[in-house]
Amino acid sequence: MYNIKFILEICIVGIRVIKVKDMKKLKINIFRAIIICCLLALFVTIFSFSNQTSEVSGGLSRKITYEITKNIKHIQQLDEPEKENILSKIETFIRKLAHYTLYALVGFLMMLLMVTYNLKQIKRSGISFGVGLIYAISDEVHQSFVPGRGPMVQDVLLDSFGVISGIVLCMLIIAIISHIMKKLNKCKKIVEKSH
Repeated sequence: MYNIKFILEICIVGIRVIKVKDMKKLKINIFRAIIICCLLALFVTIFSFSNQTSEVSGGLSRKITYEITKNIKHIQQLDEPEKENILSKIETFIRKLAHYTLYALVGFLMMLLMVTYNLKQIKRSGISFGVGLIYAISDEVHQSFVPGRGPMVQDVLLDSFGVISGIVLCMLIIAIISHIMKKLNKCKKIVEKSH
């Protein structure tokens, strides 16, 4: 306990000594570290889903499908073959939506990380897309070693579309925030001049 307290005191003293310029770099590095940790957690999550056998993965998808549809009377009142057909289609949609959503998050986080570097927008986008695509391909290759699973080109395409969507969403949010900040700074300057 004493060692942790001592280390924290040293860190606090060290942070107080840091110049303002260095403080900005420190904040950026902390932000980068947080994003990288989120990306690593997301990659581990994707890996763990892909590492499930087809039986386990199918069971999870079926459970989610059941929870979504259990209160929809129209589906629940169907005869078993028709109900099973609809549930199967919903399950496939949920699986594809999960692929898309996870990789959209990869694209969003990668672009958020790239924005912290002094790079041209095209390079930021390219690196973000490249990382997402490489992980999508490696994920499908990984599935070829899991019992009952196999690589699917359409999943790589869907994952890539998710990555692109995440990148675009991140760029849109940054553009909107940037626009709002410019407006606020403009208003602030007008108020300062009037005083």
